Amino acid sequence: MPRRRPADVRTSLSPHRTQASRPAINGVSSRALFEVAHLERTRNYLQPGDVTAAVRLWRDHVHRSERQQWHDYEWGNVHWYCCGNPLEARALLDTVMNAMSPRGSRSLRKIINKLDAAYSIPLPPHDSGRG
Repeated sequence: MPRRRPADVRTSLSPHRTQASRPAINGVSSRALFEVAHLERTRNYLQPGDVTAAVRLWRDHVHRSERQQWHDYEWGNVHWYCCGNPLEARALLDTVMNAMSPRGSRSLRKIINKLDAAYSIPLPPHDSGRG
């Protein structure tokens, strides 16, 4: 069976990473994105895309209605088992920000702090007609 030349094999490969394999977090500097990609490649507790997925999961959770957040706080959410737990995603983001350089983590921390300011554990529902 004839063998392909190495040059022919290399031409079929993409010389650069694809856009889908790069982390995409809106508002984060390219330097910080490079650090995130480096951490995802070198740390055994991260896989490519984990930080981007954690930011998306935390952002989606923060922007839920207060009623939905209260229900999740009281009863939990069965979808967290298959789709990811936003509280674990937030803990992962803390770990990643601590592993990054101060300059790199500053831009990621700015976005996470904005989301944290919008998030609060909802107050329990009460009936103002009683008591």
